[in-house]
Amino acid sequence: MSDKKITITQVRSMIGCTKKQKATIKALGLGRPSYRVEKQDNPCTRGQIRVVQHMVKVEEL
Repeated sequence: MSDKKITITQVRSMIGCTKKQKATIKALGLGRPSYRVEKQDNPCTRGQIRVVQHMVKVEEL
């Protein structure tokens, strides 16, 4: 397993986004702008980020 981690910060509001995008934001543990979470860097997480890439900022640790 990879020990790589990434920090995901929500930078935009969920107002006006689709149900799939809202569900993805909740699954990532976000919910409001400026919320930040640290997740394992794996294909599953990267797929979720791709769905909401216009709403989040990703930093590799």
